[in-house]
Amino acid sequence: MLYTKIAKPYFFRMDAEKAHHMVIDGLHTARRVPGVPAVMRAMYGVAEAKELETSLFGLRFPHPVGLAAGLDKNAKAVDMFANIGFGFAEVGTVTPKGQAGNEQPRLFRLPSDEALVNRMGFNNDGAAAMAERLGRLGRHRIPIAVNIGKNKTTPNELAHEDYRACLRQLYTYGDFFVVNISSPNTPDLRALQHGDELKLLLSAVMEESGAQAAKSGAARKPVLVKIAPDMSADQLGYTAETIVASGVDGIIATNTTIGRDGLRHPNAKETGGLSGKPLRERSTEIVREVYRLTGGRLPIIGSGGIFTASDAYDKIRAGASLVEIYTALIYRGPELLRELTEGLKALLKKDGYTSIVEAIGADHRS
Repeated sequence: MLYTKIAKPYFFRMDAEKAHHMVIDGLHTARRVPGVPAVMRAMYGVAEAKELETSLFGLRFPHPVGLAAGLDKNAKAVDMFANIGFGFAEVGTVTPKGQAGNEQPRLFRLPSDEALVNRMGFNNDGAAAMAERLGRLGRHRIPIAVNIGKNKTTPNELAHEDYRACLRQLYTYGDFFVVNISSPNTPDLRALQHGDELKLLLSAVMEESGAQAAKSGAARKPVLVKIAPDMSADQLGYTAETIVASGVDGIIATNTTIGRDGLRHPNAKETGGLSGKPLRERSTEIVREVYRLTGGRLPIIGSGGIFTASDAYDKIRAGASLVEIYTALIYRGPELLRELTEGLKALLKKDGYTSIVEAIGADHRS
């Protein structure tokens, strides 16, 4: 209620990107104020529940609802995400060199559609700055994924070197890594999802992660690939096949869409990636198809249009082991985390499951 009645009206009166930075900078500052993290946990924290706990990629997730990449591009508020109830969080997308991103304005709300359009263009401080911030944090309370991408000026034939560079600088600090080849806001990036470019990229990423693991003397950290929702059936089939063959550990389905079907708000005309409620059904379809194509052998994180516990549960039953939110957080606030986790517990009980793990891919078995 505090967010929807007080904070949201205030934020929604200002420019969307300005509000975005105010939230992240506010969380960054709040983490260092004595007593504030404890207050945030009391207000928004999610109590652990055995039925929602899961282990994946050798990591423990207290519950399956995480934060998608894009909110905290520079890892400024990482330790606060556990305090407001997330089960894991992605930071980034980060590129080897810092870059300004696209011209402003580049983030637009569509309130009547409960959606956002962004064409940010991987604006971030660069891998070295993120490594420094994460290095100061120490041990993470929840798993933290680092979402990596290429610089805008790097041609696709050299993209694999940018992903290697990110891994070299950040490998020590992330719990797992996400290869972003599906943002619509970096020219030609989505072409990396197909053909020999995808094979080369994933080969380089896996080689580098293996080299970093050998250097550390520990097991290799998990690597996932984030895919777009706008592929044809043939493209998705080939992409899934290539990802499986590469030895990558999982898939995030999906990134934002360039589709605009059924939107009512004038900001629908803006160029960029659409997130929020209009993406819900398409992203769930992609989760379902990827699970089918991979025989359920490759873990999936479902992302796109999750606003309710039923939305999250649909993705889990379609094949997602974990789920992520972003746009719903903007519209509903941190109170949503408790709503989602409590709702998931009720849905599990209704279906006779004692663990969230039992529900993963349930639609394929019914």
